Amino acid sequence: MDRIEELKEKKKKIREGGDPETKKRLFYDKGLLPPRQRIEKLLDPGSFLELDMLATHHYREFGMDKRKIPAEGVITGYGKINGRMVCVYAQDFAALGGTYGEMHGRKICALMDMAAEVGVPVIGICHSGGLRLHETLGPMEMFGQLFRRNSQYSGVVPQISIILGVVAGGQAYSPGLTDFILMTRESAVYIAGPAFVKAQTGREITDQELGGAQMHARKSGLVDVLTDTEQEIFEETRRLLDFLPLNCHESPPRKENDDDPQRYDDALNHLVPEASQIPFDMHEVITPIFDHGDFQEMKPAFAANMITGFARLGGNTVGVVANQPKHLGGVIDIKAAEKGARFVRFCDAFNIPIVTFQDSPGYLIGKEMEEGGMIYKGAKLLHAYAEATVPKVTVIVRKAYAGAYIAMGSQYIGADLVYAWPGAEISSVAPKTAASIVFRKEMAKAKDEKEMEALFAYYHENYVNAYRAASLRHINDIIEPGETRSVLIKSMELMKGKKEVRPARKHGNIPL
Repeated sequence: MDRIEELKEKKKKIREGGDPETKKRLFYDKGLLPPRQRIEKLLDPGSFLELDMLATHHYREFGMDKRKIPAEGVITGYGKINGRMVCVYAQDFAALGGTYGEMHGRKICALMDMAAEVGVPVIGICHSGGLRLHETLGPMEMFGQLFRRNSQYSGVVPQISIILGVVAGGQAYSPGLTDFILMTRESAVYIAGPAFVKAQTGREITDQELGGAQMHARKSGLVDVLTDTEQEIFEETRRLLDFLPLNCHESPPRKENDDDPQRYDDALNHLVPEASQIPFDMHEVITPIFDHGDFQEMKPAFAANMITGFARLGGNTVGVVANQPKHLGGVIDIKAAEKGARFVRFCDAFNIPIVTFQDSPGYLIGKEMEEGGMIYKGAKLLHAYAEATVPKVTVIVRKAYAGAYIAMGSQYIGADLVYAWPGAEISSVAPKTAASIVFRKEMAKAKDEKEMEALFAYYHENYVNAYRAASLRHINDIIEPGETRSVLIKSMELMKGKKEVRPARKHGNIPL
């Protein structure tokens, strides 16, 4: 066999990925794809170039000298998504359970170093049983090196994790350090699997109960995008990448489209109920304002009282943050504050302007919130908006009360432009609460409910309506709901050249 044929034969065996029966049992019988097919589905056809295919472990203990692990259980390389370069790796569950060995880790870390050096996103397709115990401390070192890179390159290049199947043990921490996590419904991720839980606690529990994607999407907030199939997850990943810049030194890509920037939407003029306590769906505000109604929401099932996601205005990417009055009245609780803060910080790190839609009665109060750390955790949202230097434009749709008014992109905390719709209510606390305090003597003397309501109405008319806020320059203008799209596009055009100088420092310290 000549040298070229020898090389072809070696690479062919590695690409075949070991025993066909094992692949059938672990992938095809479960409706899953093996790693190389996953990469092919994710990337533009024919664009992938694999790296370090021939890397192999050098351990001999515990029978490792007899184990051949194709590509060391992880395929690494680079290719394109919609013509833009990305680095990608995919773990091979059919190769010793996709376990994270020393050389496995070195391949991933080398890929991340290259991605950071050339300035392109890193996408990890994760499917791993965790640490490769056969190699003792070598994989532990590489876990540390991986987590270090996840942290050091945070805010340098976008990092996206796709979890397909099970991801267990220390391997689960790496997705937790990345910017976005996408999972299929049947996937699971946990620090310790059901066997460990049973051994240490005696409790029997399933993968899905312990760390299922649907649990994480609703309760832990780990999952940004949840899909039914692998094909859908690759489509959603490509869609997400389309909104993002390749690195922190670039602006997000512009997408030309035929959606009229001056488009007026009369339906918005009649959408929001006048009574501030009546709920409505903020999605019905968001969707018609942005280009062709395209809005990719992040973490929709977690803290649903706060909406976050990406859209375009006049072809340019923006991050959208909004209160959701349909859920808990749009109040900001601990989970909503943390969800919004993390999203704002990502947008700021990658030069993505932020559009905020306000309709909130305030931060949630009470014993549970205080015990849960609302002061610290609620402050994360304040910190994120105050720290962000990207263009920030806010629309007060209806209620803007108390701390929620300040936190959700007010001028006080650094928003560049703040607009309100007619009928917007802007108040330091809930209007009835304020009126009951400032008019407490008058209310004590009130003869009946009618006189008390007159006092509430007086306070509301003179101290809560948007016209007073506009007269004091707390907001920049009151606009017709139907013209919101054109106003936002013009505002972002103005803010395009924004430069904001901050005090020199190493970094801030975000609240706990």
